[in-house]
Amino acid sequence: MTTFEKIQEIIAEQLDKEKEEITLDTNIKEDLEADSLDLFQVINDIEDAFEISIDTEETVDTVADLVKYVDSQIK
Repeated sequence: MTTFEKIQEIIAEQLDKEKEEITLDTNIKEDLEADSLDLFQVINDIEDAFEISIDTEETVDTVADLVKYVDSQIK
């Protein structure tokens, strides 16, 4: 499973969305209507899944931003 696929799965589960709705270009707040609590839960699950810590100062608007950040932390 790729980083994107795992993140896609986490977002779909947390936000109760279909995986097909979530692409690299998807804006988490705007396209998926996620509020700050939703985003917090998504980031928490991603941190647990990849055993990393995501800096809350990091700009995370799209799924691609998340994938890029996670990949930079696990390599």
